[in-house]
Amino acid sequence: MLFTIIFVCDIISNYKGICLLINNKVGIKSMPKKVLFVATVVKAHINVFHKPYLKWFKENGFETHVCACNDYENPDECIIPDCDFYYNIPFSRSPFRLSNIKAYIQLKKIIDSNHFDIIHCHTPTAGVLTRIAAVNARKNGSRVLYTAHGFHFYKNAPFYMWAFYPIEKILSDYADAVITINHYDYELALKKHFCRNGSVFIVHGTGVDTKKFMNCNYDRTEKRHEFGIPDNAFVVLSAAELNKNKNYTASITAFAKADIENSYYVICGEGKLKNHYIQLAQTLGVSDRVIFAGYRSDMPEMYHMSDVFIFTSKREGLGNACIEAMASGLPLVVSDSRGTEEYAVNGRNAFVCNADDSDGFAKALCTLSNDDALRSAMSAECIRTAEKFDIENSVAEMADIYKEKIEIH
Repeated sequence: MLFTIIFVCDIISNYKGICLLINNKVGIKSMPKKVLFVATVVKAHINVFHKPYLKWFKENGFETHVCACNDYENPDECIIPDCDFYYNIPFSRSPFRLSNIKAYIQLKKIIDSNHFDIIHCHTPTAGVLTRIAAVNARKNGSRVLYTAHGFHFYKNAPFYMWAFYPIEKILSDYADAVITINHYDYELALKKHFCRNGSVFIVHGTGVDTKKFMNCNYDRTEKRHEFGIPDNAFVVLSAAELNKNKNYTASITAFAKADIENSYYVICGEGKLKNHYIQLAQTLGVSDRVIFAGYRSDMPEMYHMSDVFIFTSKREGLGNACIEAMASGLPLVVSDSRGTEEYAVNGRNAFVCNADDSDGFAKALCTLSNDDALRSAMSAECIRTAEKFDIENSVAEMADIYKEKIEIH
């Protein structure tokens, strides 16, 4: 229903947009090259994934624009490096919120008021609204790219998740490129003929600065003491939003079942289910050894003070936190999602279990805690695996796509 309303709004505004295009057409060639990045939020998305790409565009002479909701607790902290123009758009993560109508109207006005050479949209809601809002812009030569950070629909996904399929299928034709970050989504997009008027690509994720994690200067003992963790403890780490999909129920339960002597589980992140997970740790009798560390700006140090990284997500497009952990030399204990399949090889650099198999996760933790040589061998393999997901490789892959879609010298 919401997207139907937006389509109606689009039709009503088309006349104004077409007039604007005609009036501006003569002066387009004299305008500076412009790129627009669109995502639902700044803190949790733009500033996590896209700063290297904004930098690349700046270095290649582009004027850079960003549309996203300011999700900082203190709005004044919302600073986007290498961004020339920022627009605070009230996107909602939920596609059913009426606030997205207001967001769409603001977004369309921005797109119609500029001539963007490239419009690169991300995240489901913002991606849908952008592709609809950019219909006239594409007619005027703008190239619209959409990155799927993990389709909501996939094999064995809950039935309601497949409600997103027809939306993504239809709107894939509203883009000049659909970019995927795992082979499952890539093969699905090809098989279902997504983006019939453009191209489907696959890249090695949004990229991780692996050197930052490999070469971290840290005092392991000092960092552990910050949390009251003994020097000789076995430390399990997670880093992800505390929501249902990240499935901390499985990881906390597994930690409790493993019952490893002198062990601690550190959880980095915030989320609406935090109190629920705190209560779960209390119920399972491990609240004194499960540490909720909150949002961290010192993740390289957090990885290096730990021994194992556990990631039990039910659905994952890729999982950058896992790649950061691998670059830091941490063996993985992960769920068998399509994202982790891109790098986690059972018995080689990880133990891979079903997302609901808390017994399997617990057994993996016990095995790793009792075998220093195995952890060391897995650590070396993790570092080698992480290198192909380095940010330099990802930026180079995306640069080739940008160059293919428009003329960049």
